[in-house]
Amino acid sequence: MYTLFYLIFYMLAAVIDVALGTMIFSTVFALGLLIPTIAISARRLHDTGRSGWWQLIGLIPLIGAIVLLIFYVQDSIGENQYGSNPKAVTA
Repeated sequence: MYTLFYLIFYMLAAVIDVALGTMIFSTVFALGLLIPTIAISARRLHDTGRSGWWQLIGLIPLIGAIVLLIFYVQDSIGENQYGSNPKAVTA
């Protein structure tokens, strides 16, 4: 959901930038949400049992983004060193 809303608001900021002929709104938006984006990405990697440092693989052109996407969509199986599965049903 975070990524969906990020993209929607970023496109809105980009449209405003195009209308005004500047790049200020989309730049401020992206820089303002840089740290929260890194934090959410690290949390998702922790949910799948990986370290947040795996985000650095995204610096490899094309292949890195594909590998990160695969890591993000995998489900956590049971508990790992970062805690229990957030989707696990506890009774």
